[in-house]
Amino acid sequence: MNSTASQEPIRLVYGHAELHDSLAFADATTAAAEAAEIRAIAAAATWGEARRLQTRHVDNPVAFDDPDDDPNTEPDDAAFDISEVGPVIDGDWPPMVTSRAFDLLPEDLQARFGAGEFTALNGDFLHIPVEREAELIAELRGRGIAVTRDDALINELDGRGFNPVG
Repeated sequence: MNSTASQEPIRLVYGHAELHDSLAFADATTAAAEAAEIRAIAAAATWGEARRLQTRHVDNPVAFDDPDDDPNTEPDDAAFDISEVGPVIDGDWPPMVTSRAFDLLPEDLQARFGAGEFTALNGDFLHIPVEREAELIAELRGRGIAVTRDDALINELDGRGFNPVG
């Protein structure tokens, strides 16, 4: 018997990332769960609550396997403010959503629709002008890639709403 494994179609969510005024893309199968984890960490009331949050999709910027490695000296019962966490202040957490396009979009479409940009502190991202949306989305759909627009989700993945630079 001849069997072929059916391959799950690629599903992306995209939207206008406000921070870089660019289209950004995320894996639609995990994006909502990633955003929920980001929200949960940001909403923690105390340092202990934030440290104990278990995540599956995003790194928790205040959870360390070895407490001796934790650069944060706040006690567990101290009030927690995500905007005071080093990686958040530095713009490293959550990682820039606009950098995901390098891994998610076909290279020929990256070159055709976007331009690599560099940030001095946070690395490279792919700037895709919003004006190119219709043409790029048509190309992706023509290749069998399912895409759905959700600006709010994309900006949540980028830390908008709590990030001090946002």
